[in-house]
Amino acid sequence: MKFKQIIISIAIIALFGLTGAKVGALWPQQQAEVVVPQPSLQPLASPPVVTAQIPIDLQDQILLDRLNSRLQGNPDDFEASLLKGLLLFQIGQLDDAIAGLQALTSQAPKFQLAHLILGDLLLARFDLVDSIGANGLLKSVSLEQEQQIKQLQSEVRARLMGYLSLVDGVRVPRALLTMSADIRYALVVDKNKNRLYVYHNSGSALPPELVDDFYVVLGRRTGDKFLEGDLKTPNGVYFVTSYLPDEKLPSLYGSGAFPVNYPNEYDHRLKKTGNGIWLHGTDKSLYSRPPLDSEGCVVLTNEEFTRISQYIQIGQTPVIISESVDWISSREWLDQNIEIQAALETWRLNWERADLAAYLEMYSENFWAKKYNRKSWGVHKKQVFSGKLFQKIDISDISVLVYPDTNKKEPMVVANFNQQYRSNNFNGNLRKRLYMVKEQDQWKVLYEGRQ
Repeated sequence: MKFKQIIISIAIIALFGLTGAKVGALWPQQQAEVVVPQPSLQPLASPPVVTAQIPIDLQDQILLDRLNSRLQGNPDDFEASLLKGLLLFQIGQLDDAIAGLQALTSQAPKFQLAHLILGDLLLARFDLVDSIGANGLLKSVSLEQEQQIKQLQSEVRARLMGYLSLVDGVRVPRALLTMSADIRYALVVDKNKNRLYVYHNSGSALPPELVDDFYVVLGRRTGDKFLEGDLKTPNGVYFVTSYLPDEKLPSLYGSGAFPVNYPNEYDHRLKKTGNGIWLHGTDKSLYSRPPLDSEGCVVLTNEEFTRISQYIQIGQTPVIISESVDWISSREWLDQNIEIQAALETWRLNWERADLAAYLEMYSENFWAKKYNRKSWGVHKKQVFSGKLFQKIDISDISVLVYPDTNKKEPMVVANFNQQYRSNNFNGNLRKRLYMVKEQDQWKVLYEGRQ
């Protein structure tokens, strides 16, 4: 029995101590690795059934400080309370863990996962529990209840993997290269981690700052969305288009919804079908849902949907959804910004100078626009340039977002900006969008159109 206790203690410490251990050590149904620094493992000599203070190692302290910081900023951060209870159990403070979870279940009585873990910790006073929801009292449950427990196990696994794999503030998502001053925040969804990150626009030449993160529920089927009804969450660069309050929605959508512009221009090009991809809340009869339980939308708890609303500007806020977030250093971020800004300036200058050959050289052979392909675009521009005595073109309020998970080998970005055009026979301002692809080390325009 003591040997079994030590093994379980090691598994718990390996998970909650931010090691490279597999979550499968605690939940064997699905394994995934967390790549984080490896601390020394000190197994508990006995089950954590007393409240005596056990020294906390550095990694545990970092995690505890982070959770306390979250709770200080938002006492109703129920996920942070849940994770803190688990961490307190890991470091041997069982009574504190139970007290915290009892307070949590009182605050959030519909949080089924919190009730399940509280039950496990109460049983831990008297006996060992092999894994979450696998105690002896649950061996005689019905098949339906067994399925519900499995869903809760998958939820806690997703929450832990998403939170414990959270990168430090030195690295930033590659997707967020440049945000105009009009964009205050951007949302980044990592489907593999069931995590949504909120980044604050720190201003020109500064990487964005992580300010919040959430567990999210995604489509029942994994992979990129292509067909209507395929139950998948799409990958791409999207923008919030509107807000739908709860009183105008079925109860399924909880506290409200933020639709995004799926299918976007690139989705149409790929002949993707479907619509109605939203960020929305959870049915009010529930607190949360399993990780893969939507029809393709990104779903938050109602409390967290309300919290995320403060970050969203209709028509402005980008939502980048990818299979996994590509993290880069601040230096890489700056280098890539310089590179794409230089490409945009070259495109602008070639256009302004009416240098037709150099201008068209910056357009991909696969270029498309509303009425044009690459060949017809060249004919059109040659005719336009022939009537110009001068052109003055300014672009401002530039945003550049890296497009995730394309099937192309070449990197692709979405550039949005304000375009001011002056010439001898036409003046005009508009909001423009370019999709640019890097072909043979040169950035070229793949799509051009109004926003």
